[in-house]
Amino acid sequence: MNIQNHSFLNAHMDWQRSDFPTNFEFGVATSAYQIEGSQFGGCGESHWDRYAAKSGNVVGNEHGGIACDHYNRWEEDLNLIQQLGVDSYRFSTSWARIMPYGKGQPNAKGLAFYDRLIDGMLARGISPNLTLYHWELPMALADKGGWCNRDTAYRFADFSELICSRYGDRVDRFATINEPWCVSWLSHFLGLQAPGKTSLEAAALSMHHILLAHGLSIQAMRSLNQRNLGIVLNFEHAQPADDSERAILATERHDAIINRWFLEAITKKQYPEPALEGLGDYLPESYSEDMDIIGQPIDWLGINYYTRQLIAHEDGCGFPATKTVLGPRPKTAMDWEIYPEGLGQLLPRIAEQVGADMPLYITENGLATNEPIIDGRSQDGLRLDFFNQHLAEVKGAIDKGLNIQGYTAWSLMDNYEWSFGYDKRFGLIHIDFETLKRTPKASYYAWQKSMQS
Repeated sequence: MNIQNHSFLNAHMDWQRSDFPTNFEFGVATSAYQIEGSQFGGCGESHWDRYAAKSGNVVGNEHGGIACDHYNRWEEDLNLIQQLGVDSYRFSTSWARIMPYGKGQPNAKGLAFYDRLIDGMLARGISPNLTLYHWELPMALADKGGWCNRDTAYRFADFSELICSRYGDRVDRFATINEPWCVSWLSHFLGLQAPGKTSLEAAALSMHHILLAHGLSIQAMRSLNQRNLGIVLNFEHAQPADDSERAILATERHDAIINRWFLEAITKKQYPEPALEGLGDYLPESYSEDMDIIGQPIDWLGINYYTRQLIAHEDGCGFPATKTVLGPRPKTAMDWEIYPEGLGQLLPRIAEQVGADMPLYITENGLATNEPIIDGRSQDGLRLDFFNQHLAEVKGAIDKGLNIQGYTAWSLMDNYEWSFGYDKRFGLIHIDFETLKRTPKASYYAWQKSMQS
């Protein structure tokens, strides 16, 4: 046996299931557009289909038309989750697949697909954790203004009610929105994701309307007596790039936009002042009247964490006048600094904000690497190190008394990584995007061993 094969077989994690509380939940995650294939099953056009069709928006001009062909290969993929031995699968529903025009008569094929998928999880002993919206807005709604249009929030509430009434008796946990900062700021101010806008006004409107959609969705599902409702927010550990007052103030603005805006709206029914200084003039005139809806009680909070950011002041530009400075630590293939301590420092802060009794789940954590397939196997030791370091932070937070109830790895498989196309690989399972062959990586087998211990 060569050295590569030997190291592959001996890949392991530094932790095992028994190191965590008895009821601690381990899982893996994906999202609909990234794996399903939007060309199948009567799926309508989403703004990601349109965005990807414009040359230059996505690396290689790649799109999610086929993606991982999960729509047709879902049984194989669920078998791989079952064999991995984790407790839960965090997946999302495609709004465009179920409601091709964003409203009106649902697509029977789309509804039937998620029936099969959820029933398949239950048959394999996998807990279904459903995210209603993971970034794919039906194009019919995008054409009417998308998240800049207040009406989209009400259409999302209708979609939520349909999904909950159809699948609520079989789903263990619902999330309304995945990463509203990405849906709004990243996509409407930075212009790095669909719909690719670069307007402060569009950012402010979408930041408010996506939260209104969340609150209306919670209300709709509560009306059906659904339990275990939450939202998934992404957080970054933000630090000043230097000791200057300008860098400190820039970091406060950055932190207010990515870490505080969405969390404080839900928990305090208010927006943070450092963000309002630049966004307040663009919000709807009566936005404060929506805060009671936005602040609907949730049952749990999902936390996505990947990196920290070192923030400096940027001269010669308007609000927020911030820029990111690369830190000294090793980087992932996304050029994100690996900084596990940031998760450990964020968790107590989040717990204090939501209250000690609120269950917290790490709903995404992982890294992109570009390891090849050699002799039919994929070594990904960097991924193992990443998981080990971040799980150590999670375990440390639990030992300090924080109410963290689960950890979900991103991602089950390599997939369509949005504007990066198929170039960035986050998966425990390697996907050959020409043949669509699934090949578990060393990290998959290491996880498998840990789940059995």
